[in-house]
Amino acid sequence: MVDTPEERPGSGAEPQEAEIEAFQTATRDLIGVALRSLETLEGEVSLPQFRLLLVLGDLGRCPSSRVAHALGLGASSVTRLADRLFASGHVNRGTDPHHRSVVTLELSPSGAQLVERVLRWRHQELERVLRRLEPSERAATAAGLRAFHTVLGEAYTAELHGPVPL
Repeated sequence: MVDTPEERPGSGAEPQEAEIEAFQTATRDLIGVALRSLETLEGEVSLPQFRLLLVLGDLGRCPSSRVAHALGLGASSVTRLADRLFASGHVNRGTDPHHRSVVTLELSPSGAQLVERVLRWRHQELERVLRRLEPSERAATAAGLRAFHTVLGEAYTAELHGPVPL
């Protein structure tokens, strides 16, 4: 069972509307950074293809069925995406030595470079923006985000299907 934030004890104080709105704004801002980072793709791959590459970056070499589950897609959709990424040289296909009918996928060097390019852009953009904050503001913001993540827990987003990952 996923431990959701409402199941964890807090201080009992109700969040203020301004606090909730600040988190809504932060959500939009961080999604904006993620989406802008995709501009570095310059049409090399589509968003659905890049999502597959990101999953492979996280999972490493794995069965295509596991990729389909992680993306919340059907096996045939992943096969079509993987076919295009294989043809463009971004993904390598293989088989499981214990189960020859299982198709495995992994990032090729060019696929890994593409993922790295996008993630490096995000890192640089966040660094650029964070430089504009006072060190004490950065530290407080980072501490708040870590606390927020601790309350949510890793499992909160681990089994989401759909638009994640970006």
